[in-house]
Amino acid sequence: MVAKCVSAAEAAAAGSASGLVTRVLVSPLDVLKIRFQLQIEQLSSRNPAAKYHGILQAVQRILREEGLAAFWKGHVPAQFLSVGFGAVQFMAFESLTELVHNVTSFDARHSFVHLMCGGLAACTATVAVQPMDTLRTRFAAQGEPKIYPNLRHAVVTMYQTEGPQTFYRGLTPTLVAIFPYAGLQFFFYNILQQFSKWVIPAEAKYGASIKDLLCGSCAGVVSKSLTYPLDVVKKRLQVGGFEHARAAFGQVRTYGGFLDCMRQIMREEGPGGFFKGLSPSLLKAAFSSGLIFFWYELFCGLLCTLKSPESTERKEG
Repeated sequence: MVAKCVSAAEAAAAGSASGLVTRVLVSPLDVLKIRFQLQIEQLSSRNPAAKYHGILQAVQRILREEGLAAFWKGHVPAQFLSVGFGAVQFMAFESLTELVHNVTSFDARHSFVHLMCGGLAACTATVAVQPMDTLRTRFAAQGEPKIYPNLRHAVVTMYQTEGPQTFYRGLTPTLVAIFPYAGLQFFFYNILQQFSKWVIPAEAKYGASIKDLLCGSCAGVVSKSLTYPLDVVKKRLQVGGFEHARAAFGQVRTYGGFLDCMRQIMREEGPGGFFKGLSPSLLKAAFSSGLIFFWYELFCGLLCTLKSPESTERKEG
């Protein structure tokens, strides 16, 4: 990471901005991923009961039945999620790496430090924004007519009918998955950045931006592939008590918890059930991780430039 000249508050601002821009661009892939993850039936054209068979077929069907806006269902809570998560994650990450540098003998730039600090920062951010993740999942999961017409109605209805704990459905698999996912993301990003220094010279300004994008994309794909099954379990748990809104999508299931959900998926859908929606998820991971790091490094670079002595002299002149 290049954000050595930014404060924790500035890292939070850069993280928020990067999350906001990225969310707008990857929302359609997120909706596809969630639809695939929640489908009990096999994702195959050979199964006549399956609503979705593949990416192109799902895109065409959603467009035909729900319109273009369906690919941004749940976009408001998703933006709260992205902005909040980005702010807390990068602020915590920069603070933790600085703490490691100040109170231990470890080098804050070491890949192992990035692995641990990245995982802990993501866990902190997850607890802070989990209610928005649950809301985003429900909005993306519902069909037409909508059960929740807007964010306020969703919050009030869920609180009154299911209690406050419903906003933290799926928190256990989320925390179990997010530590290795985010930790590996920062870990591989750091390794790839170091490796790329041999390929792209430091003075290549535009090459550096492409490097950030490619390193982030590769890190996102690898870490998502390794932790994907837990994301499927999380999504299934988040729509618990929401079965009536999913009647048009095929079969629905009720899960008693984390382990029960894993047992039912394995028994009814086999090992492949844990990887439903992997294709759009990897596309999303590649785009979102690459863009998150790209925009974060870019915004931090802009902040550093604004704070530099040369910039100050130009303003005074």
